[in-house]
Amino acid sequence: MALSLKEKIVDTKQGVYLIGTTPPKIGTDKAQLKVIAEKLLGRLHEIEYDGVIIYDIQDESSRTNQARPFAFKQTVDPREYSHLLRNLSAQDVITYKSVAQRGVGEFKDWLSETKNDYDLQNVVLVGSPSSIGDIKLSLPDAYKALAEQSDDFFLGGVTIAERHSSKRNEHERLIEKTAQGCQFFISQAVYDAQATIELITSYARTCKAQGIIPQRIILTFTPCGGEKTLEFMQWLGISVPEATKWRMLDADNTLSESVRICRENLDLILKSCAHLDVPLGLNIESLTNRKEEIDASINLYRLLKAIMELNLAEKQIA
Repeated sequence: MALSLKEKIVDTKQGVYLIGTTPPKIGTDKAQLKVIAEKLLGRLHEIEYDGVIIYDIQDESSRTNQARPFAFKQTVDPREYSHLLRNLSAQDVITYKSVAQRGVGEFKDWLSETKNDYDLQNVVLVGSPSSIGDIKLSLPDAYKALAEQSDDFFLGGVTIAERHSSKRNEHERLIEKTAQGCQFFISQAVYDAQATIELITSYARTCKAQGIIPQRIILTFTPCGGEKTLEFMQWLGISVPEATKWRMLDADNTLSESVRICRENLDLILKSCAHLDVPLGLNIESLTNRKEEIDASINLYRLLKAIMELNLAEKQIA
């Protein structure tokens, strides 16, 4: 019998390979929603993957003074799209939920609906993008409300290596989130390999010192097709070293160069962290709806999955 996504994430001997996507824009009718979902699954039909991550897209303009490179568009409820994709594909899904916009009562209603109406169990809760603005529910309070209401959810958290580079405490956040119920973590897109290596190393050493078993960290990678996408990546807070930026933009084919960079970054992370007991996973996303970048994300998935599988096989031999 095939393992569920939860079972694969928990079992450190298993590889975990995911595809990240965003729901269609709000107002999309159910018939068109199904067409869009089937088109996505058609692209994914030729690859083997363990599940799909559905993001909860928020404006995030409070996080920075910079103008958003692409206009913000509200989407359909991520749960609706998750439910549809799971039913069409028979694959597991992970659904993101931004918790800051509504109070604890509404959040508990959301939990009940998610469980009873949408039959979803794998969730990642996301806090406010900044401390500015009207935050009706903090992330720790959301974790607490979930723990009080139901133990049926398989809870994940977000990790941001860039935050570790500046504050040096992201590994402590992971340990704190684990105590609050998180059983896996999904990273922001990786373009600064060294920041990720430092985070994983700090996390592994602290877990060992405290006698804690490290949770799986699923590393996210995304292709970059040009200056506009790069601008958006940086607006989102993704750290792109200056040399990497110009290497992509000065290349004859920015998109192909970005795929090579992602491959090199994953190689470096795996080699640098091979001696650590932190289980890793892979998530590939496309940050735009440009066909070239979506196609590149599928090729990137194939390439990075092969590298991860080889690394996993070598570990098991050792």
